Amino acid sequence: MSGNEARVQAVHQITNRELMPPKAPERLEKIWAENVFNLSKMQASLPKSVFKSIKKTITTGEKLDPSIADAVATAMRDWATAKGALYYAHVFYPMTNLTAEKHDGFISVQGDGSVISEFSGKVLVQGEPDGSSFPNGGIRDTFEARGYTGWDVTSPAYIMETDNGSTLCIPTVFVSWTGEALDKKVPLLRSIAAMDKTANKVLKLLGHKDVAHVNSSCGAEQEYFLIDANFASQRPDLMLAGRTLFGKAPAKGQEFDDHYFGAIPERVQVFMQDVEETLYKLGIPAKTRHNEVAPGQFEIAPYFEAANVASDHQQMIMTVLRHTAKKHGFACLLHEKPFAGINGSGKHVNWSVGNGTQGNLLDPGDSPHENAQFLVFCGAVIRGVHKYGPLMRARSQRQAMTTDSGLTKRPLRLCLCI
Repeated sequence: MSGNEARVQAVHQITNRELMPPKAPERLEKIWAENVFNLSKMQASLPKSVFKSIKKTITTGEKLDPSIADAVATAMRDWATAKGALYYAHVFYPMTNLTAEKHDGFISVQGDGSVISEFSGKVLVQGEPDGSSFPNGGIRDTFEARGYTGWDVTSPAYIMETDNGSTLCIPTVFVSWTGEALDKKVPLLRSIAAMDKTANKVLKLLGHKDVAHVNSSCGAEQEYFLIDANFASQRPDLMLAGRTLFGKAPAKGQEFDDHYFGAIPERVQVFMQDVEETLYKLGIPAKTRHNEVAPGQFEIAPYFEAANVASDHQQMIMTVLRHTAKKHGFACLLHEKPFAGINGSGKHVNWSVGNGTQGNLLDPGDSPHENAQFLVFCGAVIRGVHKYGPLMRARSQRQAMTTDSGLTKRPLRLCLCI
C-alpha cells in the first residue's frame, strides 16, 4: 500500500470511528486516593505504636525502625490483596530515563504443597533485581549482577490497575551493593536531606528555635501531543523515536494561536476525564487541563506536593497518559520537541521551599526583620542557580537536542512560588 493510500485509509477510519462514551463522573471524595496506602489507611490498620513510628519517619525523614517492617508489610499486603492485587512490584528509576519494576507474587508454597499469601518486612524493605544491565544492558560478568532496591518510606505505596489485573507498587531507591546510586531517586533524597540540614542551620541562626523538617515542593506542568493512532502508525519515526525525523512543515502550524486555551475537543475531553479519574484514585492532585499552543497539544498540571512525592507522581502521570491514550485510539507523545518549528512537548517545574513551622521560606515578610529570612533564602537560591546552572541544564544523551535536526534547545524553567 502506498503512503497516500495508507493516509486515505487512516482518514476513513478516523472519520468513521465511534467516540468512546464519557463515564459518569465519580464524586471526588469517594475515589480520592482509594488506591494509595497513605497515612490514613496505615492508621486504620496498624498498631498505634507502629503507626506513630512510621509517621515520624515519613514526616521527619528519620531512619526507619526495622522492627516495625513486618507489621507494615502485613497490613500493606492485606490492603492490596483485598483490592485484587496478586503481585507486588518494587518500582525504581534507573539512569535510563524510564521507570523500571520487578514483579513478585505474594504466593508462598508450603511443605504439604499448599500455598499461602505472604509478604514479609524483609522483602518490603529490600529487593534484589539484576543491577548489571543498567543503564546500558550490555555484555557483563554474571558475578557483578548486584543491584538492590530499598523501600522509600516517604513516598506511599499504591495499586496500579490495568486491564490485566492490579499490582501493588512500592516506590524504592536503586543502589549498588557498595552504596553507589544507580538511579535518579537516591540523588534527590540526598539533596533533600542536605537542604534540610543546611536550612535548619540558617533558620536557627536567624533566631528560630522550633524548626520543622525543611523540604522543597514541586508542581510539574506536563505538556503532551495527542495523535490519532491511525496517523501515528504511518510514521515509523514517531513510533520508534517519539518524534519526527523527516517531513515538511504543515500548511497550518501554530501561527494563529487559535488552539491555545481554546475549547477542548470532545474526544480529547473524554480522554482527559478518564486520565483524571485514574490520577485521583492514585492520590495525584491533577488541577489544570487545557489546550496548549500547538495544534494537537495539551497540558495537565497537578497541585504542588513534596518534591519526592511530586517526582514519583510525575512518572505516574506520564504512564497514565500513555496507557489511557491507547484506550482512546491516540498515541501520546511526551518528547520535548516531537515536531520541528512548533511548540515543544516538555514540562516545567514550579518550585518552592518551606516547612511546617516557618512556612514558605521564599515568602516576603511584613516587616524588615521578617523580610531578612526571605532575602537570605532568595539570595541563596539565586546564587545556587548561578553557580550550578550548567549542571541543572544538563541533559542525558537520550534527551539531548541539537539544532542539526531542526530542533531548538530549551533551557530549564525554574519558577519560584513566592
